[in-house]
Amino acid sequence: MAPPASPPSRVFAELDLAPALTPVPEGRVGLAALPGREVHVSGSAELSARPDRARVSLRLGSRRLRGIPEENMTVTEDFSRVENTYQMEAEVCIIFSDFGKMQNVCNLLIEKLGTSVTINPPHFYHTPEAIDTLRRQVCVTAVGNTRRKAQEVCRLFGQALGNPLLIKEEETKEWGGHIDSHLSHSADSQTLQERIQNATAYASCRVFAVFEIKGKENRRKKLL
Repeated sequence: MAPPASPPSRVFAELDLAPALTPVPEGRVGLAALPGREVHVSGSAELSARPDRARVSLRLGSRRLRGIPEENMTVTEDFSRVENTYQMEAEVCIIFSDFGKMQNVCNLLIEKLGTSVTINPPHFYHTPEAIDTLRRQVCVTAVGNTRRKAQEVCRLFGQALGNPLLIKEEETKEWGGHIDSHLSHSADSQTLQERIQNATAYASCRVFAVFEIKGKENRRKKLL
């Protein structure tokens, strides 16, 4: 799914550089920088995360699969009567976190069991932990982008950026991705990479921040 176009980032700067009168001994007039100067900056970020799990279901006559941990495999036995005999089939559902290993296992089953095994296309999805990680990363990235913009604005006026006074998450969006579901609505004709791409999750975040302005930038530090 193609991500929607992100809104352009906005930068607002409030740089009060005008000097103000300060109390000095009688008979003199002094000038000093006005306290409370701030720079207001708005920035955004957009990140994506590929699915971290894949579910593969298959039907076969034997449920002995080597190299697959039992906790990642679910077996459902299905008995049916064919004429005067009973036929048993096993539906095996396997969860993979290593997609390369998933392909190797599926290829091995097809090679060894042939037509006696039916393997459905894999269903890719995200665990809740993966989505939470994506949300945190996009927010942190947006804050970092906002701080860098504030630094550029200050340098433009020869000022040094101070501590943050306010950081506010204004808007977050999420789209795409698949949840942990046994149902897959993707077409069987899709390639493996197309399925992964369709299951990729996206997130964007817009942040507003206010930073204090220290004063003149240290030229020696700037050269270093």
